[in-house]
Amino acid sequence: MREDADPRVDSTSPPPGAPVRRLSFGLPDLPQVREFAESGARDVGMSEESVNDFVIAVNEVATNAVTHGAGDAQVRTWSDNGDIVVEVHDEGNWKAGPVPGAVGGMGLWVARLLSSDLTLRIGGRGSTVVMRFPASA
Repeated sequence: MREDADPRVDSTSPPPGAPVRRLSFGLPDLPQVREFAESGARDVGMSEESVNDFVIAVNEVATNAVTHGAGDAQVRTWSDNGDIVVEVHDEGNWKAGPVPGAVGGMGLWVARLLSSDLTLRIGGRGSTVVMRFPASA
């Protein structure tokens, strides 16, 4: 996992002309985030096993965004060179990783294990997590 000082600085952008799916959400909307992730993964032909891992990773990051961030967040997805890219952004500033002795706080760790790449940017304009997953296995 890479951590950058300021979100949206050198942020990953969709390729020109690539369709971008967007969803704004809060804590009560997490079921919709999972549906959004699942339908997007299936739309790009992701295998059933990979869809489940993808939804788990997106859910973990989205949950962090609305519980440790500012309460409202946005998720964007797009395809890029055979991958599906997911960006979750919130206006809060939260730190990565579990606190020693904590029974929770493993969301980013789980997302990192399930994705092929994860970048976390934290700064004055909020927190942004960008993940990449192979669109087909």
